[in-house]
Amino acid sequence: MRRIAVCPGSFDPVTLGHLDIITRASRLFDKVIVLISRNAGKAQPSFTATERMLMIEAVTKDLDNVVIDILDGLLADYVRNVGAVAIVKGLRAVSDFEYEFQMALANKKLYANAETVFLTTAAENMYLSSSVVKQIAYFGGDISHFVPNEILDDIQSRLIKER
Repeated sequence: MRRIAVCPGSFDPVTLGHLDIITRASRLFDKVIVLISRNAGKAQPSFTATERMLMIEAVTKDLDNVVIDILDGLLADYVRNVGAVAIVKGLRAVSDFEYEFQMALANKKLYANAETVFLTTAAENMYLSSSVVKQIAYFGGDISHFVPNEILDDIQSRLIKER
């Protein structure tokens, strides 16, 4: 039996923190589906779902067991439909845990056959989020320490143009 995990997020844009979690999950599971999902509680994304998918494909091309997909629906339904055994979520700080724990319980209620697995971030990524990257880029700051080199120019050109 192949162990499939789903790693959901908005990835707007994908950061080195995201890439760390995806890479580590790829070592734990036979297949990891990075799932670009819409967060109804967040503002309009800076990148389309297709653009985010292309960026993630570019930075995970060396991870043979990672695929990318897009979802506009319930995570639990998607997990059930693909036969996944786990939902992988990254935690940066205690403040992330309360929300993610609540979501894990809701997903477990909706689909009992999948476990939520929390991976703690590497220390150097504890402060890192897509929101931080967007804010630094917006004001012309250097985001090269926060995003993969393969997509740095794409991210900068989009976010700086928004000014």
